[in-house]
Amino acid sequence: MKLFGSLRQDVPASIVVFFVAVPLCLGIALASGAPLFSGLIAGIVGGLLVGAISGSPLGVSGPAAGLAVIVLTAIETLGYEAFLVSVVIAGVLQVALGIARAGVLGYFFPSSVIKGMLSGIGILIILKQIPHALGHDSDPEGEMSFVQPDGDTTLSSLTSMFDDLTLSAMIVSALSFTVLLLWDKVLGKKGRIFQLVQGPLVAVALGILFQTLTSRFAPGWALSPDHLVNVPVADGLSELTGLLTHPDWSALSSSAVWVTAFTIAIVASLETLLCVEATDKLDPQKRVTPTNRELIAQGVGNSVSGLIGGLPVTQVIVRSSANIQSGGRTKLSAMLHGALILLFVVVLPHVLNLMPLAALASILIVVGYKLAKPGLFRQMYGLGHSQFVPYVVTILGIVFTDLLTGIGLGLAVALFVILRAHYLNSHFLHIRERAEAGGPHEVIMKLAEEVTFLNRGAILRELNAVPDGSLVTIDASGSHRVDHDVLEIIADFEATAAHRGIAVQRVGFEPRPRKAPKEEPAVPGAAS
Repeated sequence: MKLFGSLRQDVPASIVVFFVAVPLCLGIALASGAPLFSGLIAGIVGGLLVGAISGSPLGVSGPAAGLAVIVLTAIETLGYEAFLVSVVIAGVLQVALGIARAGVLGYFFPSSVIKGMLSGIGILIILKQIPHALGHDSDPEGEMSFVQPDGDTTLSSLTSMFDDLTLSAMIVSALSFTVLLLWDKVLGKKGRIFQLVQGPLVAVALGILFQTLTSRFAPGWALSPDHLVNVPVADGLSELTGLLTHPDWSALSSSAVWVTAFTIAIVASLETLLCVEATDKLDPQKRVTPTNRELIAQGVGNSVSGLIGGLPVTQVIVRSSANIQSGGRTKLSAMLHGALILLFVVVLPHVLNLMPLAALASILIVVGYKLAKPGLFRQMYGLGHSQFVPYVVTILGIVFTDLLTGIGLGLAVALFVILRAHYLNSHFLHIRERAEAGGPHEVIMKLAEEVTFLNRGAILRELNAVPDGSLVTIDASGSHRVDHDVLEIIADFEATAAHRGIAVQRVGFEPRPRKAPKEEPAVPGAAS
């Protein structure tokens, strides 16, 4: 699809992603212990640069909550300027991974885990944004782990928020939810103007209007700065460039810098590949992102972000989901969202600082609901336990730990389910009685197409259960490969079968090599 062929869809989507991205960029910077401006730099680089290089039609890149703990620890240990050296090196390593075609690793994550990731993030977004929607804004907007920087947890915040509810924030949330539901259920289907002007844009505009009017005419109802977006404001270009931080290249000799760089490269690449898989599943056109190119794009973005004082970037599912659900069609929407961040930070920061966090929380809650619709749970349950169990474990892991841990738990369960199925499906066993009265059992064991050492236990169990005096046929005619470990089990069974009155017949096996006859020892002095 041509880059400018879907402007009517991409421009409104980019505005929605911009609204969602700004508080997340600032919140992740705060949670990472980094300067607030570093989060905005990462958002600009992720949109403009990574968006331009990437082959992902709908993915949006920026600072990631999943890296917040790593970044926080690294800044405390190294200092910010030395940490930026690690970000630059991590970017170079990601480019190398892309050139080495490591992007194929993204295809090894089961669909149940990817869908669990989407639903888990959806539930987590809802739980994290409910306090913000009600005016409890003490926690960073971008903090996505179960345990938060202030010691609270995702669940405890839902109770502590009642200590400082803000009526004005609740009014803004109610207005925003009304607009979003009205647009989604009614107006969005009425005319082209309502499709061009998205509901989230109207919700944010109403929030800004509420803040402007109350500040002027009813100051007691106006939201305090704690409940608004808080973008650093620079007076002039020189002060703006003064907000940029540059790497301390003398830290190159530090082993801790290199360890941090490898950690960021691996975690950021993994998060990106997972997000690519999830975004492609959400894409209505089911396009496939070139993963190696994506790693190269992320690597270039990280190196540039580190050079000018920004946080590391990855492709991120919250902003990508908002892009898809707002009707984005091409990567132009991601690029435009980066351009909008740059424009407003440089020219209109005061407008950004009128945006209520409650309005943005309402938009994110709707995004979260669409990611974790009840219908998806019913669909996964209908697919059977092999799909449903990894799906649920992934969700619980993400909600009660963090993104990567939750995915790891879901992947472990999915692998266990696969191995168990492999264990059980190694063979087809048929047992029948001979037609003659009192005749022995005839046992036919037909081996699967591929029989590995993982099937050894199941086959051994079935052979040990064969009744004494049976006639056993082991059929490998349909097998392409039978592992040596399994052949040993069959050979051991044959060796002991006679003692149990069992007759064994092989079908379809390759001829067993005969043992070479032992050579007679040479007699000293014998003629040759």
